[in-house]
Amino acid sequence: MQRRRLGASGIAVSDICMGTMTFGSVCDQTLSHQICDTALDAGIDFFDAAEMYPVPPSAETFGITEEIFGSWLAGQPRERITVATKVTGPELGWFTPPVRYGRTSLDRHTIVRACEDSLRRLKTDYIDLYQTHWPDHGMPYEEVLEALTHLKRSGKIRAFGCSNETCWGLMKSLWAADLHDVERYQTVQNNFSLINRRCESELAQVCRRENVSLLPYSPLGGGVLTGKYNDSLPPGARFTDYLTGDAERQKNMAKRFVNERTLETTRRMVEIAESIGVSVTAMSVAWSKQHDFVASTIIGATSVEQLQESLAADELILDSETLARIDQVDVEIPTPMTEDGLRRL
Repeated sequence: MQRRRLGASGIAVSDICMGTMTFGSVCDQTLSHQICDTALDAGIDFFDAAEMYPVPPSAETFGITEEIFGSWLAGQPRERITVATKVTGPELGWFTPPVRYGRTSLDRHTIVRACEDSLRRLKTDYIDLYQTHWPDHGMPYEEVLEALTHLKRSGKIRAFGCSNETCWGLMKSLWAADLHDVERYQTVQNNFSLINRRCESELAQVCRRENVSLLPYSPLGGGVLTGKYNDSLPPGARFTDYLTGDAERQKNMAKRFVNERTLETTRRMVEIAESIGVSVTAMSVAWSKQHDFVASTIIGATSVEQLQESLAADELILDSETLARIDQVDVEIPTPMTEDGLRRL
């Protein structure tokens, strides 16, 4: 497992990160701990959580993922593990989160209280990387960054980053940090995969020029790139439940991931992967890792076997011919996902 620095921070992590959003929903505590053990044994020392997990979020399950991961973390040498988690984004946006009765604006009070609650659930006295789950564009960036700077200077977090942020928002935050003498975001965690390559344009330039590391999530396109949705909607799969359920927000989200263009892109990616003798899962994760502005690619799992498929990308390097074939698919089917959700922020 290769190691890379998070932005300009003192934190170096494995180039694959273990996501935990299934812990407490699809995965019970026993299975979640088995996944963590398998990841650690494979060389992964970076784990990503959120106070709002597991997914789909609900008031009844809020915080369970952190509790399950925290119970595993308590049995490990703390310095060996890099822990990332997130404070929920504001309610005055794309949906009202089932957290703190929907009172989730990113002011100092909320950020500090949320961090303290996460520390308690995680059973640790510091968080390595603390992230805003999505931005609060109604708050001055300097106020959000001041609260996060306070947490860092008090020793509760080591560095902080953002997630689901626009290019404008990330650049605005960096400008505000420089202007107001507060600390910067070191990372940005956005959706990035072979069916959503938007990060390669404007966001990549911000990351390169400003030394901010991208932490891609959903490198398998929410599971679409495995090919499991190509023939039918598989029972029990997340987007199957979303598409057949009553929640309009989740249904619209699933339609972004599962549509004719993403399924055709997946079909072609499967052909490319098979031609080089690897799974499309391994190829998708390896492709994400090979970007110079990416520090660590976040993978998820609902079983140990599924995790091992992603771990096959550990030492896989795609050659120039394979990358050119992948790029040709993007030329012929540009931006398969209808949009990435950031326009609603």
